[in-house]
Amino acid sequence: MTMQTTGMTLENYRWAEQLVEARDPLGALKLIEPVLDDERDNVAVQLLAARAYFGSAQLGRAEATLRRVIELDPRDAWALHALGRTLERAGRGSEAGPYFRLAAAMCPEPEYVTAAWRYTPSPEGTD
Repeated sequence: MTMQTTGMTLENYRWAEQLVEARDPLGALKLIEPVLDDERDNVAVQLLAARAYFGSAQLGRAEATLRRVIELDPRDAWALHALGRTLERAGRGSEAGPYFRLAAAMCPEPEYVTAAWRYTPSPEGTD
């Protein structure tokens, strides 16, 4: 048996993912947080951490983690939408709009388009 002293094992990643899906984000974070610094450049681990932070209402941490994901992969429409949702949930809807619109432009999923529409200013004179 080999021991991994840094980084996240595939087994722990899958276990943490199952915990997030089972609505136990704090349980998932117990597995993720000890290796989060070692996995700073691992988009999958960062996304999983962001999901767990969002699910446990740790919105500041979710925001920071999602910003890191977007820094690593600016084409990740899911991360852009999730950042918009995080900002919206934190009461910062005006900051969320650009992320929602960018996510919808990149990937026109109904959920993304609906969110973008909520934060799209109406043209002048149509109020």
